[in-house]
Parts: sequence; C-alpha cells; structure tokens
Amino acid sequence: MCGRSSLTKVEKEIEARFKATFYSDELARYNPLPNFNVAPTHMHPVITSDDTTHIHLYRWGLIPFWAKDVNIGSKLINARAETLQDKTAFRQCLATKRCIVPLDGFYEWKTKGKQKTPYRIIAKDQDIFSVAGLWDSWQNTNGDTIHSFTIITIAPNTLMKEIHDRMPAMLLKENENLWLDNEIKPKDALQLLLPYPSDQMEAYPVSDKVNSVKANDKSLIERVIPKPTIIQTSLFD
Repeated sequence: MCGRSSLTKVEKEIEARFKATFYSDELARYNPLPNFNVAPTHMHPVITSDDTTHIHLYRWGLIPFWAKDVNIGSKLINARAETLQDKTAFRQCLATKRCIVPLDGFYEWKTKGKQKTPYRIIAKDQDIFSVAGLWDSWQNTNGDTIHSFTIITIAPNTLMKEIHDRMPAMLLKENENLWLDNEIKPKDALQLLLPYPSDQMEAYPVSDKVNSVKANDKSLIERVIPKPTIIQTSLFD
C-alpha cells in the first residue's frame, strides 16, 4: 500500500518537469504547497489523459462515478495492477481515465517485531518522479462534481522488498506520455508498469512524526539515525 507521500517542489518546478501548467484558480486552492505529508483525501496535482497540458488538483481516493457517497474513496486510495481489469471500480478507468501523479517521495513503514519504522523513498535520478494512477468524476445530489484518483501499486523491486510487499507503480520518464495515451489499449498500458530500477532509488529512515497526518514540515523528510536495539545480558553469562 502507498498511503503517504510528498511533493515538496514549488509549482514552477512541477510545471517545468511535466511541461504542463496549473490553472490559476486551482493553484489558489492548493494548500499547502509544498506538501511534506500528502495523505488520502488531500487535494493533489495530477495530469490526466484527457488534458496532458494542464495540472489539475484531484482528491486522493478514487470515487467511481457510480458510487453512492464519497466514503468509498478511503478504501480506494490504491489499486493493484494485477487486478485492474477485474475490478468494476478500475476497469473502465484503465481504458479511458489514466493519470500520472507527481511525487518527490513516498513513505512506507518497515515492520520488525512490534516496531514500525517509517522510511522515505525517493528516486535518485529524478527530483520529481511520477506514479501511474487512475481518475474518475463523481457528482453528489447537489450536482457538485468531485474529481478523484487512485495510485496503482505493483510487486516490490529489490530495494522495496526489504521494507514492504507493495510499491507504487513509478513510471520511467520515457513511459509517461505512453501511459497517458488513450489510444494505447489497456493490456498494452499495463506493460508500462515496470519495477523501477532499485539502483536508481534510495530509502532512508525518517521521524515517526510522519505518522500523524497533521504533521507537515521539512523535518519529516530529513534522515534520522534509528535508535539502536538494546540487548540486555546477564552479569553471570
């Protein structure tokens, strides 16, 4: 699962990276920017297959057009690549509503016994990278429209395997436009969801302050030195 991430770059850096621009009214709604602790239900930049020259702000947690209410979004923050064509919530989106989600890092928790240590994972070869996503639009009973997205996950590469059993589908830079091309059939688009090269990624421990969605400052992305495990021995050994 990918349930927390970061995008700490300013809008001009994001625009330059993806050769796309924010709409001024949406940028005004984007708060905070930068975001050191992106969480589900947050509004976050995406670039959709419908409009590759603009950066939109969509809600994290997919709300399918047929949903009865927004609560389903909290259950659909991620979508497993292996079952996209089998799930009602994702099948149609895979065909016509693909998106890329700009990030400069994501968080995952490594479990050892009862201890969970948060790690931040970055791409060493890109200051801002993208992960593959799906989006949809939903209307409430008042006629208000909510645009939302989910992040696709895949099996972990060698680096991520030491931390978690899933990872976001990070796209190779040369595959971003292909993922957004609706002319490419779903089965072929799925072939773009390759494990990102482990040697181009880095994972490092960060403060457990990131556990709280209310925390959002630069200290969250700073490397910390894990506390050593103390092994108590007997004086009589």
